[in-house]
Amino acid sequence: MGKKLLSALLLFIHFAVFAQDNQINVNSKIAGVTVFMNGAQVLRQSDMVELPQGVSLLVFSGLSSSIETQSLQAKGEGNFTILSVTRQSNFLLEKKKSAQKMALEAKLAEIADKMVALRNEIAVYKAEEEMLMKNQTVMGPNVNYDLVKLKAALDFQKQRLSEAKTKQISIEKEISQQEEQFKKLNRQIAEVDGKPIGNASDVVVKVSAKAATKGKFTLAYLVKNASWYPSYDIRAIDVASPIQLVYKANVSQNSGEDWKNVKLTLSSGNPSNNNEKPKLPTYLLGYLSAGYSFFSPTAATSNLVQGKVVDDTDNSALPGVSIRVKNSSIATVTDPDGNYSIQMPVGANKLQFSYIGYDPQELTASYGQVNVRLKPDTKLLQEVVVMGYGSAKSNTTASPSPQLRIRGVNSISSVPLEVASVEKQTNVSFEIKMPYTILSDGKQAAVDIGNYDFKAAYEYYAVPKAAADAFLTAKITDFNDINLISGEANIFFEGTYLGKTLLDVQQADTLTISLGVDKNVSVKREKQKGYTERQFIGSSQKDSRHFVIEVKNRKSQAINLTIEDQIPVATNSDISVEKQELSKAKLDEATGKLIWQFLLQPNEQKKLDLKYQVKYPKNRPVNIE
Repeated sequence: MGKKLLSALLLFIHFAVFAQDNQINVNSKIAGVTVFMNGAQVLRQSDMVELPQGVSLLVFSGLSSSIETQSLQAKGEGNFTILSVTRQSNFLLEKKKSAQKMALEAKLAEIADKMVALRNEIAVYKAEEEMLMKNQTVMGPNVNYDLVKLKAALDFQKQRLSEAKTKQISIEKEISQQEEQFKKLNRQIAEVDGKPIGNASDVVVKVSAKAATKGKFTLAYLVKNASWYPSYDIRAIDVASPIQLVYKANVSQNSGEDWKNVKLTLSSGNPSNNNEKPKLPTYLLGYLSAGYSFFSPTAATSNLVQGKVVDDTDNSALPGVSIRVKNSSIATVTDPDGNYSIQMPVGANKLQFSYIGYDPQELTASYGQVNVRLKPDTKLLQEVVVMGYGSAKSNTTASPSPQLRIRGVNSISSVPLEVASVEKQTNVSFEIKMPYTILSDGKQAAVDIGNYDFKAAYEYYAVPKAAADAFLTAKITDFNDINLISGEANIFFEGTYLGKTLLDVQQADTLTISLGVDKNVSVKREKQKGYTERQFIGSSQKDSRHFVIEVKNRKSQAINLTIEDQIPVATNSDISVEKQELSKAKLDEATGKLIWQFLLQPNEQKKLDLKYQVKYPKNRPVNIE
């Protein structure tokens, strides 16, 4: 309260100093927003302003409290000069409550009053119970006992005590139900209103005009608490059809200003990043010491991290938590049960968790199970929770809906969208032609970037030694014109959802999309026991192995199939491997890898034979499959 009074006083003094200047309150609205991966630039335009002769102070009130002051810019159209642009907090301007919030608060007060009445009723029954317990003596010591009256008194006491107890239990249950409803309403109020913003901002533009004139003004400024990340839906009807790719942006903001019917531009840039070019230190070369390990990048393309996000105070699941791979465009949100999964690209190991009403958290995670406990922001809780009775403590927090609200066109529309993709020197931006409304509530809104069809080269891969499944992949080469950004994709094949994969467009010119396992292509590898034999010749022995790989295409279309297997590679001159039957496989002598590639017609079945013999000293055991 002291800070608010001080700020109000400073605001008064500020305007008192410029009392000789004309103060003009300016009406303005947001015309366009450029959303970055972290942050946003807001473009606000004024109505026509009447400017008197001399110096005037133009006050733009009720702006976001998260404006980056150093980013403020003002431009004007008219015969005047802009002298300065300043920002100041406005503690006197309260955030206007919506009709929905006012109705919820009225319901909250009604429930609070009802709970007070129920507690008073319990107090009455408890007082009656205490009175009955204190009046156990129904006759004096010198009074003759009347058994009929005694029995009637005892029966009355028993009946009233029983009724008092039963009523208390019933009322306590009702109070418990009302408390649960009270908590739900508190959550809904926080849901409607988003994160409490606190004070707003005023921007004061000081102008000088030689004569009375008119002018229009444009403000541009950066705000925090805004972001977007890409996601995709990839659909394949069958292996003879093109790949359909639905390109979407998931936009959220909690800047304190609603963006209503604004022109959106999505940028892959990040104004919060360090813009200094890196510098190489001196490359010092020396002898290796014991225990030194040399890093070698893995051949894997991504690792899956999954887990659950819960409230640290009561272990309740948190839906709609924003999860982002640090310094990347890859992100996701938790489902209604608080569960999440996200693909980590090579080299990434930091995850950032953020949620309205909770302290943000950053964790190290490269793969596996990572469960997270978020701590409520106690300062925000005091602002969000509406206390309706007594001094009871509530841990109610905002619980945003995990559902992605689609504002605008349908994200599965097959109609081409009007999106202008602009590739700049340091980033890519998408100018969305259709106006969108993004409320300041921290919830994800889906913005369509475009729908595209690609010719794809479909190919099945199988490694039957490792897994008895055939995996379908689709290779796309002509995707550079649409400026894809790395992100997660939902995979649909033949009308069935197969899960998620990572589109890492930085890896190569060819985009290989894994469409998962196709059970209509069967793969089986069996060791032929009758053929396995061991022979002893002098000081040596020979072991033979025979495997049969059997594949069948149960689909109605022909498929391209690649099968991988291997033969052992000797690491000692005393050991030799003799190739006996490879069924025309391509052999890499250095690695022992075998590759078969062929076209498999509908309902066609094919068998491949793999035979080899290993010779080694009989007194030196060798581990052979």
